[in-house]
Amino acid sequence: MSAPHVFDRPLILRRRQRAVGLGAATFLLDRVAEDMADRLAATLRSFSRGVDLGTPGDAIRRALAGHPRLGTLIGVDALADGATAVDGSAAGVAVVADAEILPFADASLDLVVSGLALQAVDDLPGTFAQVRRALRPDGLFLAALLGGATLTELRQSFALAETECEGGLSPRVAPFADIRDIGALLQRAGFALPVTDVDVVTVRYASPFALFSDLRRMGATNPLVARRRIPLRRATLMRAAEIYAEKFSDPDGRVRATVEIVWLSGWAPHESQQKPLKPGSATHRLADALGTKEISAGEKAGPKRT
Repeated sequence: MSAPHVFDRPLILRRRQRAVGLGAATFLLDRVAEDMADRLAATLRSFSRGVDLGTPGDAIRRALAGHPRLGTLIGVDALADGATAVDGSAAGVAVVADAEILPFADASLDLVVSGLALQAVDDLPGTFAQVRRALRPDGLFLAALLGGATLTELRQSFALAETECEGGLSPRVAPFADIRDIGALLQRAGFALPVTDVDVVTVRYASPFALFSDLRRMGATNPLVARRRIPLRRATLMRAAEIYAEKFSDPDGRVRATVEIVWLSGWAPHESQQKPLKPGSATHRLADALGTKEISAGEKAGPKRT
């Protein structure tokens, strides 16, 4: 069964191109790229051939340029001007491809990274599975994508405004994945040692309209197939801005916008990796390590003495 068609992928590319013309807002991507470099620096192995999958722009490739244990990192993007390589003999090579259809042979890559791109694919389990197949044994998948709490303030403000002004809701903010779901999808795709964690960023703006402007400059306005196709009424927009300012402003009058960045990593299985011990194979008791008395399952704790 095919995945539901949630995101208008051609529209996302047009919005990204428009953002470049407006002067792209890259502060979130820059933050992710810096964090990506730190995380990769903590990994004590070398990667001769890697891919930057779908990341808008080249922030990650610039951040990882000159990494002592990284050879060639090829940019893969559905926009031709976004797919370039850094370092290694393949510098200048471009792979133009959608993040949902990877054009790589099985076990051909040592590393796949991605920044703020995979939250907008329709088939996230399928994409994870393709990445897993493309990695060589002991290859690493390291990515950041937007999580479920992202733009919760905007979601609530538009829901209330549309209910008041138009008598119903329309889809406006993408259904970002939950961190627990992402961890489960990594395991389902066959990754070993899966890890997920969250970086919650609070961005403050002078007004909701400054947030709206940044979303356009990120190419991050409504990408949903099910979006309402008629122009947004001015009255609804103004009411949403009023509600946003009323409910989500700080004492200095600036408004908050939550961005949840979910980090994930997983390794292609390899015999050298750590494996969990078999049940019953422990050689030391937990009670001894904690310095406490062990109570069997059928024994009740006695009354506390003073």
